[in-house]
Amino acid sequence: MAILGSIIKSAIDLKDSLSSDSSPVTEQQVVLRDLLEQAKDTAFGKYYGFSNILESDCVSDAFAKAIPFYDYHKMKREWWCKVEDGLEDIVWPGKPHYFALSSGTTGKKSKRIPVTDAMITAIRNAGIQQVSALSNFDLPADFFEKEIMMLGSSTDLSERDEFLEGEISGISASNIPFWFKGYYKPGEDIAKIDDWDQRIQTIAERAKEWDIGALSGIPSWMELMLKKVIEYHGAKTIHDIWPNLQVFTSGGVAFQPYEKSFNLLLDKPITVIDTYLASEGFIAFQQRPDTTAMKLVTDNGIYFEFVPFKPEYILEDGSLSQKAEVVTLDNVTTDQDYVLLMSTASGTWRYLIGDTIAFTDVEKAEIIITGRTKFFLNVVGSQLSVNKMDTALRTLEQKFDIEIPEFTVAAVQKEGAFYHHWYLGTESDVDTGKLRDALDEALQEANKNYRVARSKSLKGVIVSTVPPEKFNDWNGKNKKKGGQVKMARVMKEEKFKEWQAFVGE
Repeated sequence: MAILGSIIKSAIDLKDSLSSDSSPVTEQQVVLRDLLEQAKDTAFGKYYGFSNILESDCVSDAFAKAIPFYDYHKMKREWWCKVEDGLEDIVWPGKPHYFALSSGTTGKKSKRIPVTDAMITAIRNAGIQQVSALSNFDLPADFFEKEIMMLGSSTDLSERDEFLEGEISGISASNIPFWFKGYYKPGEDIAKIDDWDQRIQTIAERAKEWDIGALSGIPSWMELMLKKVIEYHGAKTIHDIWPNLQVFTSGGVAFQPYEKSFNLLLDKPITVIDTYLASEGFIAFQQRPDTTAMKLVTDNGIYFEFVPFKPEYILEDGSLSQKAEVVTLDNVTTDQDYVLLMSTASGTWRYLIGDTIAFTDVEKAEIIITGRTKFFLNVVGSQLSVNKMDTALRTLEQKFDIEIPEFTVAAVQKEGAFYHHWYLGTESDVDTGKLRDALDEALQEANKNYRVARSKSLKGVIVSTVPPEKFNDWNGKNKKKGGQVKMARVMKEEKFKEWQAFVGE
């Protein structure tokens, strides 16, 4: 019997049974007050009168009225530049020890987002909450004795002035609790290897030394790592190498687009658990097995607000109009996409993270990620979210029995008319005309705005297919392999021309 595993599982079950029953709305009110109290004597807190806000009859209303929306560029220009210069007590007490580098899915230049000790603690606490939620997934006791392969960015952080910087996955991994280090793979030495290909090669060479029970990382990069391990050992599936693999914790992007191609690497089903970790904080995680939605972390260092996604609220650069309406958690509904705003223990205030979400269960505060503010394809009124695009592509996978783990799309003009030009990442040899017609039909069935656009100004659809590896090569060329890097699902026309030239090389 797995004695240690049974002890750990029992402790998790006990902790879960003792968890607080306070509502997410109440937790958010407590978090907002706590954030304002801690930051009231900072330069930001004094400028916007946090002390007066705390004395208001309705703190959340006063907070929303006093402080404008901030995106990264506005926050950096007006406040974070002072933090980078080494000044104290600007947006959060003291100074941060870290800056998280995030190029995300747009832009070649990394954003630098402060990560305070309070945020490190909040991320760690959210991770413990997620581990505690494993009690809901009916995993066997011996699972809790297995090792966890965490495929993030390098933990060899760079020094810049008085700060350390790297991607948030690398910062988090460099701060894992001492008791967890025995379970953590590939281990500190390999995790510090900066070159992604070299790190993956080393993992492949060492793979049989480990008894991996769980994987954690972005699906596209995890797939490449698993393929490398399988190829290196001449195996059929990853279970030939790691027979006790039972769980994959997917982070940052939805797992569904990768599900079919990922399952081809397995000999038996595994439990997939979605998480939502961004450079700005640990936002949500899947708490129960009967949904793919994730529960917002409402009691731990982040206060959320929600702007109903409407085209008139989104400016050309993806930022928000200051006239946009905003609601708090107690007023959201399940039939609406929202732009996500965050105020955090790292000193982001009413901050536009750039993601759009939708609620699947308001009472439980469970959400799905529906896209990016910059990635809604709204040329000639089509109003397509990434979530609706993913749904249409899953229809194609089922119809033609193929895998399409990657895609990108742009609105292009030909002879004065608008078209949506799709590049699908697939090894399939299905005729592109058939894919085009099926995709167009699926989108029209899923989205009435798209259907109206197709009857008017949107002339048609173009589909091209390329091997899925092309998308990873593109990311490697433009940014950096591995870590938190994700593919841009919607491209502007200029960037799309660069993509087309790259594909044609």
